[in-house]
Amino acid sequence: MSRLLSVLLVLNFLLIAPLWWRFGEISGYWVAWEAFIIAPLMLLLPAGHMRRLVGVGLVGWVMLATAVNLGTAATHMAFARPLNLYLDVPLLRSIYHLLVGNVGQLLAVCAMLAGAAVLVAITVCVARLLLPPAAYSVKRLPGAIALALLGIATTSAAFELNGVRLIDSARLPIVDTTRFQWQQITDTHAARLAFTAQLEAAPLEAQPLPGLEGRNVLLTFIESYGISALESPRYAQVLLPTLAEMQQRLEQRDLHVVSGLLASPIRGGQSWLAHATALSGRWINNQLWYQLMLDSGHSTLINDFRATGQRTLSVMPAITMPWPEGEAYGFDDIAAAKDIDYAGPALNWVTMPDQFTLDYTQRYLLGETPVFAQLALISSHAPWTPILPIIEDWSLIEDGQIFAPWEHAGDPPEVLWQDIERIRDHYAWSVDYAVNVTGRWAERVVDDNTLMIILGDHQAAPLITGDDASAAVPVHIISGDPALLEPFMARGFVPGTLPTLEQAFDAPRMSQLRHWLQDDFGEQG
Repeated sequence: MSRLLSVLLVLNFLLIAPLWWRFGEISGYWVAWEAFIIAPLMLLLPAGHMRRLVGVGLVGWVMLATAVNLGTAATHMAFARPLNLYLDVPLLRSIYHLLVGNVGQLLAVCAMLAGAAVLVAITVCVARLLLPPAAYSVKRLPGAIALALLGIATTSAAFELNGVRLIDSARLPIVDTTRFQWQQITDTHAARLAFTAQLEAAPLEAQPLPGLEGRNVLLTFIESYGISALESPRYAQVLLPTLAEMQQRLEQRDLHVVSGLLASPIRGGQSWLAHATALSGRWINNQLWYQLMLDSGHSTLINDFRATGQRTLSVMPAITMPWPEGEAYGFDDIAAAKDIDYAGPALNWVTMPDQFTLDYTQRYLLGETPVFAQLALISSHAPWTPILPIIEDWSLIEDGQIFAPWEHAGDPPEVLWQDIERIRDHYAWSVDYAVNVTGRWAERVVDDNTLMIILGDHQAAPLITGDDASAAVPVHIISGDPALLEPFMARGFVPGTLPTLEQAFDAPRMSQLRHWLQDDFGEQG
């Protein structure tokens, strides 16, 4: 009897605990019917080859479902979506590099090894519980209880499968997960075929943009700058004064700004998918679509601006490893972290602060000829520590050694991330820094011959925004020539630095940006 109870408790906890994490509560999830089927079944099966075979199969199924449910809880926390095995396995490498950037390689390796060790230990524990010694035999009373339990659980599970829930807090986590992932795999595979066919049948051709000929066009992404930074009272009290000051400073320099919203294809991370969406004019919301788009030779804004006569440039301070995707895009020049002469300290995951990246770009990368530049700023990337001040005298920045005092400023990530309220405060301050310094840079580089597009790449994780936040990100478009902003005004953008927040859930997709540029500044624009 004690063995049956032990197996039941361990299995039930193993299957239900990921649901507690995923939904943030324990009151609604107490019973996993599979545990009440598997535990008595394994005790009732006679010792021998069949029991071992069934046991190994069930252990594998239990552990796989548990790992997937934990992964689903994690992806909901990070990206506000469920885990998709068809798409997300390649992200393991990105997770590792994110850990290395935040806590260092040693701790990252130790964390992943510890996770693997825990998984192995749990697997061994479950296997031993489900496969009792060959000499073990079930006594009459425990056997009758196990048989009755098996009958009740099987009947209840059958009702659950047919849409009748006998106990509100009972679920079928293994069956539900298996069915959901299988459906995702089949749906995603079909979508892959359709996307591939679409790339072949309806390519977006490169198109010159004579309306922007001879102009500098600066497409500047701000990390994790989503509409929640302006909608949530907690963050708005930090950001709105900065945007108001930004507008005032731009006006004092005879620069014009309009603002609007675009819906990002992702949330919480994978910024490169947002970059790809804006550049390609396609909705790229997963890694597979990204790779298919690049492999297809699909044209992008890089091709459009090259056809217009601009030199094309990508400034990517977060890229610390080989980046074949940059070559696939076809940029004329790529400035990754190793190509930028920064002598200051790394600041946890952030390789260099945004103010240095912007100053270096202005001094060494823009040049005299018209340029289309994509810049991906990173100071507002998690873990959002330390928070830097803006250096008012940009001439002091030089090679970045001036940032040395902030290398160990503030709490390290492992301390900060123990307090969710402090995390949210640091998020607001870091986005405020990124927006503020980008606006200050606009004062320095934008003139009558420049169109600067500042936009968030995606909303932050649900930890910051909540589960029901929209996917919208703010967009600010700045130029000294008001005629360049008129097409955006016609598309719903409003004067100033504050977009119309009420349109958050109806915002056009980020993929529309390329189409707008082609329609409004192209040969027929």
